[in-house]
Amino acid sequence: MNRLADSQSPYLLQHADNPVDWWPWELDAFEEARRRDVPVLLSVGYAACHWCHVMAHESFEDEETAGFLNAHFVCVKVDREERPDVDAVYMEAVQAATGQGGWPMTVFLTPDAEPFYFGTYFPPAPRHGMPSFRQVLEGVRAAWEDRREEVADVAARITRDLAGRGLRYDAPRVPGAEEMGAALLGLTRDFDAVRGGFGGAPKFPPSMVLEFLLRHHARTGSQGALQMVEATCEAMARGGIYDQLGGGFARYSVDAEWTVPHFEKMLYDNALLCRVYAHLWRATGSELARRVALETAEFMVHELGTEQGGFASALDADSDDGSGAAHEGVYYVWTPGQLTEVLGEEDGAWAARRFGVTEEGTFERGASVLRLPDLDGPDPDGELVDAARFASVRERLLAAREPRPRPERDEKAVTAWNGLAVAALAETGAYFERPDLVAAAAAAAGLLASVHTDASSEGSARLVRTSRDGVAGASAGVLEDYGDAAEGYLTLYAVTGGREWLDRAGALLETVLTRFVGEDGTLFDTADDAEPLIRRPQDPTDNAVPSGWSAATGALLSYAAYTGSARHREAAERALGIVRELAGRVPRFVGWGLSVGEALLDGPREVAIVGDPAKPGTGELHRTALLSTAPGAVVALGAPGQSGESDVPLLRGRDLVDGRAAAYVCRGFVCDAPTVDAAVLESLLRAV
Repeated sequence: MNRLADSQSPYLLQHADNPVDWWPWELDAFEEARRRDVPVLLSVGYAACHWCHVMAHESFEDEETAGFLNAHFVCVKVDREERPDVDAVYMEAVQAATGQGGWPMTVFLTPDAEPFYFGTYFPPAPRHGMPSFRQVLEGVRAAWEDRREEVADVAARITRDLAGRGLRYDAPRVPGAEEMGAALLGLTRDFDAVRGGFGGAPKFPPSMVLEFLLRHHARTGSQGALQMVEATCEAMARGGIYDQLGGGFARYSVDAEWTVPHFEKMLYDNALLCRVYAHLWRATGSELARRVALETAEFMVHELGTEQGGFASALDADSDDGSGAAHEGVYYVWTPGQLTEVLGEEDGAWAARRFGVTEEGTFERGASVLRLPDLDGPDPDGELVDAARFASVRERLLAAREPRPRPERDEKAVTAWNGLAVAALAETGAYFERPDLVAAAAAAAGLLASVHTDASSEGSARLVRTSRDGVAGASAGVLEDYGDAAEGYLTLYAVTGGREWLDRAGALLETVLTRFVGEDGTLFDTADDAEPLIRRPQDPTDNAVPSGWSAATGALLSYAAYTGSARHREAAERALGIVRELAGRVPRFVGWGLSVGEALLDGPREVAIVGDPAKPGTGELHRTALLSTAPGAVVALGAPGQSGESDVPLLRGRDLVDGRAAAYVCRGFVCDAPTVDAAVLESLLRAV
């Protein structure tokens, strides 16, 4: 056992038995490198990363390689999901130096944590133009011992370059309709009209871009925006990226057709996509969107739910193929013979045609990923789809898959991703009248409130990044944790009317305003009292998840709408200035920022529902408000007669109308007359 044995991170624990003398990221590791006068090998990955496992097996489990590493380096292992700040700083250096990035990330540092040589995966022997890992290690050792001055110069230059990359943010202006239109045009150019999605292979689910397009359609009526969402969502639902038996989405597709995924299933992808499909159903009534939203929600609850009420981070891509060897995707793929063995000759042949399973296979070793290439068309025999037969086949295949060796689960609960799950499950449960899903959202929010939060500071709260088995981790929360947790709390407040969640969001956002905002209004990914790195990370662009910048901005804007706080709205508007700069240039990477921009352009609408929640009239108005597509609309539910300072500002002074539950709608400091009629409320909330 090495120093990783006491870690909470499943990724670090995977390396606790390595012969490599790993250190966690801590000051003592760099002091040890300084004492021994050796460089630091920084290896960054995560538990569900396939190529991280490959490099670990090839190199870090190899006694000879480990001996060389231990003799000439201090080796530091980092879970990027636990320390996104460390990952972000050095990934920026890797991308600047090599033009690409990814995991595993391999960086060589001086004892002052300054980087001087970079890479990702290195094979055990030279291949495809890549040097072997041993060659890299020997080259770095030689440079450190024989050309130390050159190494120091390179490290200092890279560090200066990184430090000089701060954002210039002079008098930013909020994005307007022109910038939203430019973003739509840019996305239209990148749209794959044949296969859905944007760009080519590998193809990632564009969750935040789809949210923007849905909001843009709601505000403007743009059919082109809606069509891109419908085509992409249908293509993903038909594709191998979606688990056709158990629900849930894989991380990405290795091809442009969504056929073969990279099989790891991440909580954040499924939370974001669950919400997208629920919102698509809200906008169109699509039965496909309804089915996928519910199946994805159920996947999160059943496959990622923890005993503590939160959600685990991921399911691995790899699992045992039955021989004791781990291979990617074997849990999910099928051959025609396996289908026949489970279903019999007739149904097996039918399922092979229906799910696109071929003798040649679409994946590896003659196996195929299940797809639905003719989702809404006739069945393979030319008849209309037999829903009962289809359901029976799915049920039998899922039962037959269950005994297969399962992919490992990353048990840690990440604050930000649980916040995304809270928002998705609360809305999905409300839309489809599934109180069990709302309860799951509340349980996860409760874990964040009780385990992940230190509320000892007056009026504010501090977050930890992760927990495992109900025990808080040591890493401080970063901006995305505050933004996404606040978003989850605000969504849960809209659905349940529970005042606790609004207050908890306010405490987190107070910390954002006091600890994460720079003097010029820019947002940083780490707090001003966080562990200092060679650069304070700051990235406004969305990637796999909303950036901390855009997540916090959206929560600030919603909280301002609930409370009337000019301070929160002004902070949101100033932060949105970056979206104005990036909307037309890189719209695929500011999807959530664009979504928040759409909310600002629409108001956002403020809806107060006043009445007894137990009475049907109140419930009908509340449901109508929640089902509105008005971008970023906030909904408050409460009893009449609230007038004190402790009451929710949006509900103050609102009363019943003729003794009946009433809805009050405001927008841009102007309020409509209250209504008791759900149909009138629906028309008031219609964006176009």
